[in-house]
Amino acid sequence: MPADRRTLSGQELGGWYRFSGELLTLSILVQPGAHRTEVSGRHGDMLRIRLAAVAADDRANIALIGFLSRSLGVPPSRIFIRMGRHARRKVVELEATGPGARSVLTEWDKG
Repeated sequence: MPADRRTLSGQELGGWYRFSGELLTLSILVQPGAHRTEVSGRHGDMLRIRLAAVAADDRANIALIGFLSRSLGVPPSRIFIRMGRHARRKVVELEATGPGARSVLTEWDKG
């Protein structure tokens, strides 16, 4: 495990993400209204994601859930915005992440 990862009560901590069994929790800063949807690096202890959707009528949240679903191999029905539904700073939980989720998170963490 890299030096910046710690284990606490069975949780793998990575700054902006945390595993606890089958549950993955992400701290995300979204930037709606971008030209395309993509990860654009870290912002402190959060992952910054640009969204090609506006922050109106829940479109940005729907785009975020779709992006995470495609990227991490998790059905949209297993992705929940726990905090920040109407804010740029969000806490998102994913249940039963796909087998390649850890490698995707590592790649995103590299920026």
